[in-house]
Formats: sequence, C-alpha cells, structure tokens
Amino acid sequence: MLQARTFALYVAMMTLVVIASNILVQYPLPGSIAGMQLGDLLTWGAFSYPIAFLVTDLTNRQFGPAIARRVVVAGFVVAIGFSIFLATPRIAIASGSAFLLGQFLDISVFNRLRRQSWWRAPLIGSLVGSALDTAIFFSFAFAPFFVFFGPNDGFALENAPILGLMSAEAPRWISWALGDLGVKILVGLVMLLPYGALMSVIKPMPGLKASA
Repeated sequence: MLQARTFALYVAMMTLVVIASNILVQYPLPGSIAGMQLGDLLTWGAFSYPIAFLVTDLTNRQFGPAIARRVVVAGFVVAIGFSIFLATPRIAIASGSAFLLGQFLDISVFNRLRRQSWWRAPLIGSLVGSALDTAIFFSFAFAPFFVFFGPNDGFALENAPILGLMSAEAPRWISWALGDLGVKILVGLVMLLPYGALMSVIKPMPGLKASA
C-alpha cells in the first residue's frame, strides 16, 4: 500500500511538472543581457521542465528503472494531451517524442551509474537526457528535413546571429536550442541540491540492482 501511494505521488509530481511546463512555455523571458533579448531565446518553461528529470531520478533511485518508466509514460500521456490543445500537431509530436526518449535515456544512464558517486548518476543522466530532449524537440519542430510532421516555420528558419550575439549566423531555431540546452544544464546542476538532500529519506528498495 505504501509503495502504491509513493508511486502515485511520483506520477502526480511528474504530471504537475508537465502541466506547468506546457503553460510556462507560452511566456518568454523579459529583459535582455548584453543586448540579447531573452524572450527571443527562452521561455519560463525551460526552467521548470528539467525538474522532470529530478522526479524520474528519485523514482529510479527508490524503485528502479521499470517503475521509473511507468512514471515517465504517465507524464508522456499528459504531455501529448496538453500539446494537442496548446500547439500544432508538429509541436505535439516533437514535444512528446523528446520527452519520452530523453527521460528513457536518463533512466538508462542513471541505472548504469547508480553504484558510483552519489552525484554522478543524477547529473550525467539528466545532462545526456536533456541533450537528447533538446535535439529531438527542436529538430522535429523546426528543421526543414522533418517537414512531413507539419509545415515549416519560416521565422524559425530565417538566419540570425547565433544567440543574438555572434557574428556567425544560423537559423533561429539553432539559437533557441542552444539557449534551451544551456538552461537545462544549469537547472540540472541546481537539481543536485534537492536530490542530495533527499537521499537520506528516499532510499533504494532492498535488493535493487543496477542492471534491473
């Protein structure tokens, strides 16, 4: 019974993170830094989404990869549902695919490293998962090659200075992806603090193996 309640709690937290991120992604950051308009690169959703990796890692630590995947699938269903109502079909495909594959990669990496230093599994897992998530989402959503998912976004494909600062130019979606990944890396580092603080409370189930 306790395990069922704990599992439900993880599912609820993942659902909350996904819902919050789908809402916050609609609001660009205000202001600018060194002449770079933050709203052209980031939304508030970039800060809330990496919390999903913390939820996944805590689930994986306590229950192992099989249960962690179930929590991710629950979040995936919510992500697809909200994306259908809040975005175009192409964005929905990109969002759902990126979330599912990025989280599954995090679970796999975490499980391989769970016996090493306490910070290695959550940090490396979230970083590689975030990198895959960013690559899949922005490629599926904006790269011309994936036009079969939906019409291309002309504004996203226009060349502009990389990150709004460099002399070299690239399609705008490249800068969006770089900005998004930078924030995910930063938040991933910050998420080590609550993960470390919860280690003494959330402990692996007896007999849990790294290869499970």
